[in-house]
Amino acid sequence: MAIRSKTVHKGKSRWATKDGFAYLTKRLLVGKAQSAGKVAAKNAMEVMGYVVTVRDGWVIRAHSDGRVEQIEKLQTA
Repeated sequence: MAIRSKTVHKGKSRWATKDGFAYLTKRLLVGKAQSAGKVAAKNAMEVMGYVVTVRDGWVIRAHSDGRVEQIEKLQTA
């Protein structure tokens, strides 16, 4: 019984076609956007001391010391 080895692609993206062209899937795009949003929120918290976001149907201001202010309730359609 032969053992199959995994091919290692050095310097190439995991997400590429056989002819070398990179591709972007919805899953990759959503994952990268979420990661970037988390980094941006962390940076904003450090610089401004708060971030404005939506949680449980409310627009809130979350402060770096843990306080949370409810600004406005979202309207449901």
